[in-house]
Formats: sequence, structure tokens, C-alpha cells
Amino acid sequence: MSEVKHITYDSTDHLTKIHGMMWIPEGEVAGVLQISHGMMEFIERYDGFARAMNEKGILVVGNDHLGHGASIRSEAYFGYFAENGGNRALLSDMRELQRRIQEQYPNIPYLLLGHSMGSFLARQYLCMYGSRLDGAIICGTAWHSSLEADMGMFLCRVLAKRKGWNYRSQFINRIALGSYNKKFEPSRTPEDWLSRDEAVVDAYRKDKRTRFVFTLNAYYNMFYGLQYLCVKRNLQKMPKDLPVFFIAGENDPVGNFGLGVKKVVVSFRTVGMKHVECRLYPNDRHEILNELDRLDVYQDVWNWMESIIKK
Repeated sequence: MSEVKHITYDSTDHLTKIHGMMWIPEGEVAGVLQISHGMMEFIERYDGFARAMNEKGILVVGNDHLGHGASIRSEAYFGYFAENGGNRALLSDMRELQRRIQEQYPNIPYLLLGHSMGSFLARQYLCMYGSRLDGAIICGTAWHSSLEADMGMFLCRVLAKRKGWNYRSQFINRIALGSYNKKFEPSRTPEDWLSRDEAVVDAYRKDKRTRFVFTLNAYYNMFYGLQYLCVKRNLQKMPKDLPVFFIAGENDPVGNFGLGVKKVVVSFRTVGMKHVECRLYPNDRHEILNELDRLDVYQDVWNWMESIIKK
């Protein structure tokens, strides 16, 4: 049986308490896996995956990013990062969690998994703190050009001058997310692109922790992070021997149905990353950890992790 603990610590914004969770396995801990969750979700959604990893002796940890889950000052702050340096604040909060966990569990292999927006943060994390990791799993990621990131930041700045950084722009939201469901029309819900599992989609739609629109502040900082990932000298900071495993659904519109994922893989290999693997799952949509074949995905993740942990 897993032991689940909730933890809190001060965010880098100095205003918000960050909520985190630990799923602790019975017996000896073979490794630690930290999760960076996606946009408009929360860490508790990874409970099933975390418990499956616990059965393999893996301690799983993760935090609600600023503006998500319980890492908010009030519901008005859903989808808001920080007044200054929001992108860096999210990364610093992730780093603080790693520091705290490694104090409790020193000298144990430590890996990072990032999903969707969390995968963008994870890719930045590899550039900034990759030497402190033993491996990384990049799940449901996407490739964006420098021009796309610049345009997103520009539009956010223009709107913020008139509306303020707390404004929730349906226009920006449509640009960012509006086309994802198109391939699945006629669709049962506007979120069918998430998963073929209708129960997962319905639970997502019913939870207030997923029913908000990003503020201009959050969108700007997400685009800022994407711009960081377009700079080759940033990617060159990744430790070249760090093992990285890309996983995604072939039917995931976020990753342009596998094409965007492959572009990111190429960008890693181009800067000299030596141990990069990629697996795309036929028919799977965006949330492969919540897909109909999720047990197969869990097993593949474990097999890859085991090869690192037992070195």
C-alpha cells in the first residue's frame, strides 16, 4: 500500500504556499520520480500512475504549479503565475521540491517526468538543473518556433496594456487551444482530445480545478519558456550523458500528431544528447498516462526507469 502525504512550502513568489504530494512505497525506495504536471490540471490527477510506480519501489513526488490546484492564494488566482518572473518561479518551485526530497532521501536515483506544459518546464529544467538528475521523461510535449513564441508574448503584452495581466483572454485561449479538438469532431465534448477514456474526460470537465482560463500573465510566461527552448545555447547546457525518454500519443494534437515530438527529439540530438529514446503510441491522444492503454505506458516507463536505476 502507498502512503500519501501532502506537503506545503513557500513559493518563490513569496506570496503563495505551494502544495505538493508524496506517494511513498512500502519497503526500500529504489528511486524518486518527480512529476511536473500540465496546464490547467493538478498533481493529484497522477494518483493512479504514482501508485503503480510505488509498486515498483519508486517514490513519486510533485507539486501543483503556481496558479494550479491548491497552489493559489484564492480561486481568483487560478491561471496566474507571479507578478514578476513567473516562468522562473515555477522552475524554482520545482527545484525547491527536489532539494527537500533529496534531503530526506539522499543518494537515490532521481528522475523527472514532465507532461504537456509541464514537459516544457521539464525541458527548461534539464538546461538549468540537469546535472542534478539521473534521467528525464518528456511526456506529451510539443515543438514551437521562436516566431510563434514571440508572437504569443507580443499579443499578451498588447492586451495587458489595455486589460491588465490578470485578464483572461478568450482570443489568446483560442489561439493556444482552440484547434485541438478539430480532428475528433463530431465530438462528444470539447475535451475529447485529452483521452479516449470517456470517464477521464468527464472527470476533468467536472472539476473546478480544471475549469478556468489562463490569465495573460500565465500565457506570457508560458510563451517565454517556449522562447527559451528555441535558443540553441540554452539546449547546449543539458548534460550530454543524461538519459531522456520521449513518450506521446500518435493522435495527440498538442504534439502535432507525433511530428512535433520528433522535432524536439531531433533538437536534443542536434546539441549532442547521447541517450535519447522516443516512443509514440498508436491511437493515443494527449494524456497517455490516462489513456485506455495506460497500463502498457506505465510498464514502458518503468522498464526505461529500471534500466537507469539498476546501473
